[in-house]
Amino acid sequence: MSANAEVKVGAAPSGALDAVGPVHAVLWIMCFAHFLNDLLQSLLSAVFPMLKDTYSLDFSQIGYIALAFQITASILQPFIGMYTDKRPTPWGLAVGMGATLAGLLMLAFAGTYWTLLIAAATVGIGSSIFHPEGSRVVRMAAGGRMGTAQATFQVGGNFGQAAGPLLAAFVVVPLGQRGIVWFAAVALVAMAVLAWVGRWYAAAIKREGGLKRRSGGGSVHGFTSSKVFTIITLLLLLMFSKAFYSSSLNTFYTFYLMDKFQISLRDSQLYLFLFMAATASGVYLGGPLGDRFGRKYIIWFSILGALPFTLMLPYANLFWSAVLTVLIGFITASSMSQIVVYALELVPGRTGMLSGLFLGFSFGMSGIAAAALGHLADVTSLNFVFQICAFLPLIGVVAWFLPNLERR
Repeated sequence: MSANAEVKVGAAPSGALDAVGPVHAVLWIMCFAHFLNDLLQSLLSAVFPMLKDTYSLDFSQIGYIALAFQITASILQPFIGMYTDKRPTPWGLAVGMGATLAGLLMLAFAGTYWTLLIAAATVGIGSSIFHPEGSRVVRMAAGGRMGTAQATFQVGGNFGQAAGPLLAAFVVVPLGQRGIVWFAAVALVAMAVLAWVGRWYAAAIKREGGLKRRSGGGSVHGFTSSKVFTIITLLLLLMFSKAFYSSSLNTFYTFYLMDKFQISLRDSQLYLFLFMAATASGVYLGGPLGDRFGRKYIIWFSILGALPFTLMLPYANLFWSAVLTVLIGFITASSMSQIVVYALELVPGRTGMLSGLFLGFSFGMSGIAAAALGHLADVTSLNFVFQICAFLPLIGVVAWFLPNLERR
C-alpha cells in the first residue's frame, strides 16, 4: 500500500467515518488478520483426535483442554475491553498474536497433559486480547455500516476456523504433534499484518484526540437501565444457545462421525471443514441482511430456523449428516455478528467492553459445553449428546421479545 493511500485510509477515523463510508482497506486487512488468528486457534480442536490417541485421553480430558482455552479467552475479554475503552492499545493486536504463537509452540512440544492445558490457556490469552481490539478497529472503519463491517471481520475468523481442520488433516496428521510448529510462520505473518493495523489505529486515535464517546455510554434509544439489562440478558441467552450447540459440533463432530460411520480421521476433518465453511458463509451473508431487514429478524430466524435440522441430525446417514450440518452451520452463523452489533447499537461507546462480553461469553459457554458434553458422552454416547443438544435452538423464541432498534 502506498504512502498516499495510507494517509487516506487513516484520515477518517471513528465518528467521521459515518459520513464518508467504510474504510475498506482496513476492513479487509482485519478480515485477513482474523482469518490467520482463528486458523491458528482452530488447530487446537482439530488435533484433539490425535492428542486423544497419543496421550490416551478420555472425552472428559479432551473437554478440559477445550475448557482451558475457552476460560482464558472468555474471562479476560470483557476486562481487556473495559481497559481499552479507556486506554486504547494499538500494539495489543500484535501482542495478542504473540501469545497465540507461544501457545502453539508449547502445544507442539508438550510432553504431558498439564503442558497441553497450559498451552491451550496461552492460546486463549491471545484470543482475549485480539477480539476486543479487533472489534474496535472494525467499528472505527465501518462508516455507519456496522452489520456489514462486523460480518466482514468475523467471516475471516470463520474461514480460519474452517481452514484449521483442513490444514491439520494434510499437515499435522502426517507429521504428528511436532508438525504444529510449521504454523509459527503463519503467526509471524499475522503479527506483521497486525503491526500495520496498529499504526493505522494509532493514527486514527491521534486524529480524533482519543476515542471520545459520542453517547457517554448510555442507550440512545430511550430505554431505562433495567430495560437495557433485560435486553442484554436476552442476547446472552441467545448467545448461550448458539455457543453450546456449536461447541458440540466443533469439539465432538469428528469423533461422532468416526464412531458412528467408521470413517478415518482425515475424512472426518474434511466433513468438519464443510460445516465450518458453511458457518463462514452464513456469517458473511448475515451482516448485509441485518443491515437491510433488521437485526432482530435475522437473530430470530438464525437460531430458531435451525431447529428442524438439528432434530434430524442424530438420525441421519453420513451423506445427510453432511447436508444437515452445512444447513445448520449456515443458518445459525448468520446471527453471530448481528448479536454483537445489536448490543453495540443498544449501548454505543462501549465497544471494547460489549464485544469482549459477548465474544468472551461465547468462548466461555463453548468451553463449559465441551467439558459438560465430554462427561455426558463418557457416561452415555455421542449420539445421545447430539440428541439432547438438538433442542437448544428452541431458545431462539426469546428473540421475538427484542425491540426493533431500527424503528426507534
